Amino acid sequence: MSNTPNPETESKPLSTELETMPANETANSTTAETIHSTEANGPVTDTVSNPEVGANHLVTPDPAVATAPLSDVSAGPDDVDYDAADFAAALENFDREQAEDKAAASAAMEEDKVVTGTVIKITDKYVVVDIGLKSEGLIPKEQVLDHTGEPKLAVGDAVEVVVEREEQEGGYLVSYEKAQRHRLWDQLEKAAADKTPVTGTVLSRVKGGLTVDIGVKAFLPGSQVEIRPVRNLDTYLGQPIDVRVIKLNKKRGNVVISRKEILEEEQNSRKDVTLQTLEEGAILTGVVKNLTDYGAFVDLGGLDGLLHITDMSWGRLTHPRDLVQVGDEIQVKVLKFDKDKQRVSLGFKQLTPDPWLDATERYPIGAQVKGRVLSVTDYGAFVELEQGIEGLVHVSEMTWSKRMKHPSKMVKPGDEVETIILAVNPNDRRISLGMKQLQDNPWEQLENKYPTGAIVEGRVRNLTDFGAFIEIEDGIDGLVHVSNLSWTKRVKHPSEVLKKGEKVKAVVLGVEPENRRLSLGVKQLEPDVWDTFFAQHRTGDVVKGKVLRTAQFGAFVELAEGVEGLCHISEAVDDQHKQVNLEVGSEHEFKIVKMSPEEKKVGLSLRGIGEEASREEVESYKQPGSSSSNSSNSSSTTLGDLLNWKRSER
Repeated sequence: MSNTPNPETESKPLSTELETMPANETANSTTAETIHSTEANGPVTDTVSNPEVGANHLVTPDPAVATAPLSDVSAGPDDVDYDAADFAAALENFDREQAEDKAAASAAMEEDKVVTGTVIKITDKYVVVDIGLKSEGLIPKEQVLDHTGEPKLAVGDAVEVVVEREEQEGGYLVSYEKAQRHRLWDQLEKAAADKTPVTGTVLSRVKGGLTVDIGVKAFLPGSQVEIRPVRNLDTYLGQPIDVRVIKLNKKRGNVVISRKEILEEEQNSRKDVTLQTLEEGAILTGVVKNLTDYGAFVDLGGLDGLLHITDMSWGRLTHPRDLVQVGDEIQVKVLKFDKDKQRVSLGFKQLTPDPWLDATERYPIGAQVKGRVLSVTDYGAFVELEQGIEGLVHVSEMTWSKRMKHPSKMVKPGDEVETIILAVNPNDRRISLGMKQLQDNPWEQLENKYPTGAIVEGRVRNLTDFGAFIEIEDGIDGLVHVSNLSWTKRVKHPSEVLKKGEKVKAVVLGVEPENRRLSLGVKQLEPDVWDTFFAQHRTGDVVKGKVLRTAQFGAFVELAEGVEGLCHISEAVDDQHKQVNLEVGSEHEFKIVKMSPEEKKVGLSLRGIGEEASREEVESYKQPGSSSSNSSNSSSTTLGDLLNWKRSER
């Protein structure tokens, strides 16, 4: 058969049905139909009847064969063997390529290898990617959506993916997220090897530390958060931090990070710079890092210094937070620097002059000053006159009244008060202040208001062992000593006569304004029984008395209510000079042998009572009309007459 193409056959369209051919052209006709089908519908697998290849053998035409012109197909009988061999070789080549393609896909799936593809189409469910295989890759669309819900990729974009599996419907399912994780792990491994910091966000607190998002969830141990131990890790939640990867396990997906290493390196670098300029007396700027009860730690740049509470202010501070807060940037003065131990003592108040140096000149005694109450104690109130200068108003200098129980009844912290300078001691840094001095002193006019002998009335405020305090007006209390409660009664405790809260009258005995003392007496409201007794009796009088109590040296005899006399044992004898037994409760006549109004003492005697006439008997004898009066001139009565009269009476 000639190789010259048939014009009629070549000019016919591919869709034209083939005409009936001779029997010897059946094989060629079948081949032509196969090529026609391939050219019209793309690469397909047809059944070819070829004696050499075998009946019904599945072949896939080579693209070169499929696209050959029909004139080549209708070659002569000498070319049939050549075309069949060429077709078999193309089929074998295609099978080999398919096997290689599947092997490459399997290898990629087994190794989780990241491959680069190109986006060729975006559908409702997938992003179709050309990954260099016979079939396309399919990325689930939800993996590439941004925060607005739109795809982050567009047709033509290069994208890295990981082949996961072959789909039954055709194509390969690939993962964009897994490729991103693989790329991130490569970056983390490089960061760990190079000790490069990575930035992450603290997600949550877990046992022993924190979980930080650095693209993957990493564990930050609590000991690696700061250089010093941190008590409260919750303050880091949601915060971005720089960390260093110190350990990772790609197979298990574990990553351990450290922030402490970065901070230590930064601290050491700043510390080297700080040490070059650090010396005693230097003024530096630092940041308050931590507060304690005894002071504040200040970061000077890689090196911490202690600002003690006593070096914060010339005045008194109860806690460092009253002056500074964590994070404050302050200027401090280096007071002491130990290079060996690298310890730094800092001062803040040393940046300003000591206000106590000229306190005496600025606060003279007697000056009236205004201040703010800082604190109130049981013994008084501290008042700040200026920054670093404060004085004490003692409780006794707050009011003239003695009724104030606690200073808090008069002032409270924050009050503005007027005071008087009472004393200044710059060496001890003390100023004594007074508040009552701005008020009228009720004691200054007390002598004119309550002269000695005046009768006053008041209420019993307090009872003590030595007397009773009676308030006669607000802030004025007088003392009634226990000895001034009764003329006649021996009082051991004021409660025997007075009761607390009772309203009583008293006599002013004396006033001492400078000592703020007022002496009162209750018994002085009645006449003194001793004065009455001394006015009515003289030495030599015979009186009747009752024995109250006895002692080794004699007996005490009650002569009148509240008046006692002593009969010494030497005077307790009768006319026969015999000792008389003076029993308690017995009554006898006694002769007054001694009287001392100043000492309120009376001496008594039983001696000579039988030979002496009592004063009453003498007066009775002198009375006119007396049976014993025989003489008209009573004034001439002699001692002998009296004795004779006494004997006759007996």
